[in-house]
Amino acid sequence: GAVGHHGDNLAEKILSVLPKLPGHKTDVMVNMVELTALQTPDETCSVIAPGCLAQPNDPAATALWESFMNLKQKEAVMEARRHLVEAASRENLPIKMSMGEVTPEQLSSYIQLFKNNFKALENHCGLLQLVLAAVQTLKHPQNSKWDNFLAFERLLLQTIGESEMPSVLKQLLPMIKCHSERTQDDYTCEDFLVLLVYMYSVVGEMKGGKELDEAEEEVKKALVKAICDEPEPSPLLQKIT
Repeated sequence: GAVGHHGDNLAEKILSVLPKLPGHKTDVMVNMVELTALQTPDETCSVIAPGCLAQPNDPAATALWESFMNLKQKEAVMEARRHLVEAASRENLPIKMSMGEVTPEQLSSYIQLFKNNFKALENHCGLLQLVLAAVQTLKHPQNSKWDNFLAFERLLLQTIGESEMPSVLKQLLPMIKCHSERTQDDYTCEDFLVLLVYMYSVVGEMKGGKELDEAEEEVKKALVKAICDEPEPSPLLQKIT
């Protein structure tokens, strides 16, 4: 469960994609620069304090977070739009309700209406933090990778069996790339560890054999090379090595 990507759930994606809030295990940092006059390309801007998901004093934000956890992603972003429209109407902001699919850009444009209105910002700060978390997650490069994980997991479930494990490992091999060869869409070393945990969990106990041993050895070599070539290993890789 912990390494699968089968849930169509916005809360799970937000918690996986956004950076952790320092000193917290479960909350994340939401970049609030969009709501300020400060223009900076730096995503980790430390001048503006980050927002977070815990908004116990804002009933609208609490209701929206429950939607993120309990509804499918498509319905959850529609709830985000509905809450924003209601908040903007209450503050008499010039909002134009649009129908159809909700996009991150549309949610961003609604958020911009609150930008220079300090009273509206104060009244709906909790809600705005949650919608910004959703927007930043949906625009994040890791979000498109989520669909690649899901496709691979579905394929794996259809094809895997004890005899197919060596061939699945061989399929993985060309996808293991060193830092210098990787593009934004390629899997990182951590991504491969997640995939391997998923694969071995699905298969369970296996009988060893020459073919499997050889395939595992090749994957090990490729992974070790990729990990050694990381210019800055992540905290997880450092912990493992």
